[in-house]
Amino acid sequence: MWLEILLLIIGFALLIKGADFFVDGASALADRMAVSQIVIGLTIVAFGTSAPELVVNLFAVVSGKTDISLGNIIGSNIVNILLILGIAGLIRPLQTQKNTVWREIPFALLAVLVLLVMCNDSFFDNNSNLLTRSEAIVLLLFFTIFITYSFAISKIDVRDEPEIKQLSGKMLILYLFLGIFGLIFGGQLTVSNAVKLAAQWELSDKLTGLTILAIGTSLPELVTSAVAAYKNKADIAIGNIIGSNIFNIFFILGITALVSPLPFASIMNMDLGILLLASVLLFLTMFTGKKRILDRWEAGVFIVLYVMYTGYLIIRN
Repeated sequence: MWLEILLLIIGFALLIKGADFFVDGASALADRMAVSQIVIGLTIVAFGTSAPELVVNLFAVVSGKTDISLGNIIGSNIVNILLILGIAGLIRPLQTQKNTVWREIPFALLAVLVLLVMCNDSFFDNNSNLLTRSEAIVLLLFFTIFITYSFAISKIDVRDEPEIKQLSGKMLILYLFLGIFGLIFGGQLTVSNAVKLAAQWELSDKLTGLTILAIGTSLPELVTSAVAAYKNKADIAIGNIIGSNIFNIFFILGITALVSPLPFASIMNMDLGILLLASVLLFLTMFTGKKRILDRWEAGVFIVLYVMYTGYLIIRN
């Protein structure tokens, strides 16, 4: 068991460092191609923090562990809002821009509603609950709309720009290679050892995805948002989480279901309901207390809710 835990930790470390190398390399490449830094932040950096979820999902479907794929994404998005924004908000109250409140948070909420409808085919007809390839294409179309929006606001919306690490041609190639290697090898280690631990601890694939993998693959978002809050860059702290949640559902689940349709267990409607509740609560906190600010007491409520949800998962298993 201890060997599997060690290998799981090494897998998470490789995923995180691989994503870090990939973001630096891709950002430097985009900078050389004279792509706007705002666009880099909204696309490449956002993709980089979501890359662990993508790699873990692809390895899971290839291994036939489809329950892990949906559990990983739903669990990661719950972790992002309740745990990570909770921690970041405790470090410093997070002030949010008007665009984020009225456009990006509602878009993330829309993503949850779309996923809820797509996963519950039996509610509308007699088919089994399945996220199909055709629905995956619809998810990717929504993702295209989000990317188009990101490029559009980059022309008019001035925000904190991400720092671009300047790299020579050889170092750029090295960073991209190390990033891809870390993501692939780390993803393989993470999935295989998480599955072994789940079997030893008699955990279901759903619970494994919703807890162990969800927290592990959300570590890049945790580090990014916590550091951003400490440096008083609230826009990055919240924007990183909202962007990641949109990426996770529309892009990562879109790609995953395109590779292999994903069966959906009705019991996971409770988890989707928790994610929907968390998304609605995030929107409502922009109007309670100080306007467009996630206060410390609200962040504390988020963390308490996540602890209660984790307790529920343990009992359910």
